[in-house]
Amino acid sequence: MGNCVPVSPGILETASSLDLEEIMGDLSYDDNTSSDDTLLDYGAAPCHNHFCPLFQRVAPPFLAATSVAGALATGALLVALAKRPQAWRWPQSRALVAQLALGTALFAALLPALAAGAARGWHLGTGLCRLTHLLWHWSVFAQALLVASGSCSSAWARWEPRSRRLAVALWASALLLAAPAALVSGVAAGTACVRRAVGILAPLYVLHLALCVCLLLLLPAAVLLAALAVPRLRANGAGLAWLFPALWAPYGAGLAAEFLLQAGLLQPTCGSFERFDTALGLSEALGVLHCGLGPLALLLGRSCRRGVGAAGGC
Repeated sequence: MGNCVPVSPGILETASSLDLEEIMGDLSYDDNTSSDDTLLDYGAAPCHNHFCPLFQRVAPPFLAATSVAGALATGALLVALAKRPQAWRWPQSRALVAQLALGTALFAALLPALAAGAARGWHLGTGLCRLTHLLWHWSVFAQALLVASGSCSSAWARWEPRSRRLAVALWASALLLAAPAALVSGVAAGTACVRRAVGILAPLYVLHLALCVCLLLLLPAAVLLAALAVPRLRANGAGLAWLFPALWAPYGAGLAAEFLLQAGLLQPTCGSFERFDTALGLSEALGVLHCGLGPLALLLGRSCRRGVGAAGGC
């Protein structure tokens, strides 16, 4: 989660500094500033980036608490699904809800390792770091495709051969789309598992960025516009499952803005980098919350529908 390393909270890359080791050598420090604050020489005045010290304090308890909340909420959702399967009807059918629960369970299971890495440094090696990012993005991309497919068709209304083939194809596609995320991640400074260990203009990272923007931002927007234009699609809508793209869309937009800033396509200033690091970190934290809020929203939606049927209101 994030791209913080102990000696380099913020990274500004130039045409002559696209390699991580070179970037590490470009950092400068002010003797009058605490060791927690990284100073990047963007001009006459040094740039102070306070996001990573904040991240290293806040991220471990946040990730640990979110993991517990996600596990409990997903467990409650699966219990409700097993006890009263007939209560889950279209558009939040059993097949769709079970797969969304699988995605949130996978995501929540990764958070303890990331929390430990943020607190004490990553000591599990590059291979496990990349595997973690692969599974992280596999879960996120699969859920994005599930919500979109549930909004555009009635394929999940029944668990039949057609829907089973669709499930296999969807999860396999999500895994393939997550592969670039694993290849661009890595261990920086020997102690941090970062999401980007390559240059901002590296072809694999540009591909990964394009996939994130398409799946987290453009795909939900296209489905929403289609639903507004076609009444039949509104009837097929995935209901409260739309909380997932609502939580992740700011992160998709943030990644696009990060690329524009780091590539120099937007005018970089100390203030813009300092504010943007915090904004990107908060947007990623908002997305992480989906593993707890998503199952709770689905449970609430089912309870509301039962209340409407029994008493005329939620």
